[in-house]
Amino acid sequence: MILAVENCDFVNEPVCAPADVGELFIFKAFEGTQINRTVVLSFLAALIVMALLYFAFRKPRLIPTKFGAAIESIVRLVRDDISIGIIGPDGLKYFPYLLSLFLFILVGNLFEITPLINFPITSRMAIPAFLALVTYVIFVGVGLKKQGIGYLTHLLWPPGVPVALKPLVGLIEVFNYLAVRPFSHAVRLFANMVAGHVMLSLLLVTGWVFTSNLVTNFGEIGAKGFAGPAWFAFGLAIYVFEMIVAVIQAYIFTLLAAVYIDSSINVAHDDGH
Repeated sequence: MILAVENCDFVNEPVCAPADVGELFIFKAFEGTQINRTVVLSFLAALIVMALLYFAFRKPRLIPTKFGAAIESIVRLVRDDISIGIIGPDGLKYFPYLLSLFLFILVGNLFEITPLINFPITSRMAIPAFLALVTYVIFVGVGLKKQGIGYLTHLLWPPGVPVALKPLVGLIEVFNYLAVRPFSHAVRLFANMVAGHVMLSLLLVTGWVFTSNLVTNFGEIGAKGFAGPAWFAFGLAIYVFEMIVAVIQAYIFTLLAAVYIDSSINVAHDDGH
């Protein structure tokens, strides 16, 4: 049972949805414009990221506040474990981008469990696709700058591979680098956030509707109304789980971005040995 709007006839209509799913993403204040819920929340996520960094580091302290220490631990995680840990010393050049990427995705993911929002912006494919595309442009650009035309020739004619297999392996490598990587990078984040959002919404909304109607409409809903509290309790458990997923998915997306950039910087060359 999927309850998309509050005024559903849940007794006679087991599936209830608006005539146009776009209605779920429109703010009435911006109705008739191209500004929808995703656009507003994207700008809000960016502002939150800037505010977190500004208020955490605007006044350097010998002993940071708890808030400052928490943000500093995130910054160190991205700098030491991802930027430098994956890419190496050159990773400091890409640290600002990777930190911005991690924090923006993290905040966007956490909107899923934020009261009165309950919508992760990363569950709209355009957001992960754009971030994956930016990462793609960066690691391809870095590869061309670092190796010149050799970056492409290494893909088309990979070293260390038997000559008879080079055309096939080269075709696979080119397809992997230029198509599979950005697509899988985006879809991984998108699919996980959509799945969690749908499951959480389904459990909490269904549980709430059945529980609230258990007393008022018991004659119509019958004994199945007792499933409401169980669904709602299970939804609360998933709520906590989704908080962990939000952090993990932000970390994985940023980690893969660093891995892709590293593959363009530190390429194993065939020395003929």
